[in-house]
Amino acid sequence: MSEAPTLPRRFYKQVIVAEGEGDAHVVKLDDRTLRTPGGLVFVAPTRALAQLCAEEWAAQGEHIVPASMPITQLAFAALDSTAKRREELCSYVASFGATDLCCHRAEAPADLVERQALAWDLLVDWGRTALGVSLPVVNGVIAADVSGETLARLRAHAAALDDFRLTALAQTAGLAGSVLIAFALFRRRIGPEEAFAAAALDNLWSLERWGEDEEARTRLDRQRAEFMALGRFIEALEA
Repeated sequence: MSEAPTLPRRFYKQVIVAEGEGDAHVVKLDDRTLRTPGGLVFVAPTRALAQLCAEEWAAQGEHIVPASMPITQLAFAALDSTAKRREELCSYVASFGATDLCCHRAEAPADLVERQALAWDLLVDWGRTALGVSLPVVNGVIAADVSGETLARLRAHAAALDDFRLTALAQTAGLAGSVLIAFALFRRRIGPEEAFAAAALDNLWSLERWGEDEEARTRLDRQRAEFMALGRFIEALEA
């Protein structure tokens, strides 16, 4: 059985946000400028985002625990990875057009069907008006027949974003299994709590119907925490 990786010790006392080049902001750990795992200088496009990252670094204890810093990890991904993978990420976001959670419905029982319609019809309609995409609502989990034009439009919406925003959008789409939920959260049509409720609807319904399950609840709590972090990340980009 392999040992868990050793976490690095905290090597700094003070964390501050400083001005970088242009409109960028950096985080200073004592006299060191924070760098990404890929070796790039950490630069945030808004002071609000840099401040959130600084707060995560300031909250570290004896050891640095990357998993406890979701905002920093999203920012690192934007800097180290997204710039190199933009085409791939845009295609990934668009691919949910054929499998969007909000469009794949249960046929029974009636109360689940009704709950899905109440929560998801609004997002399908919003996608039609705000994004210009008409995603078909179908029963079951088999991918729907979506036109190339629709997928291209979703891809274009994603491609229009900068690296930080595209990172948030792709992460949300994957977490939710839905491009509609992702864009609705990103464009602040819904908040992170609403996004979580829409994405976790089936699992929440199952817990209500069949009773609590510790493992399922733990997974849902983790999913909710990820939505909350994405919501803070997106809000900080607009500050």
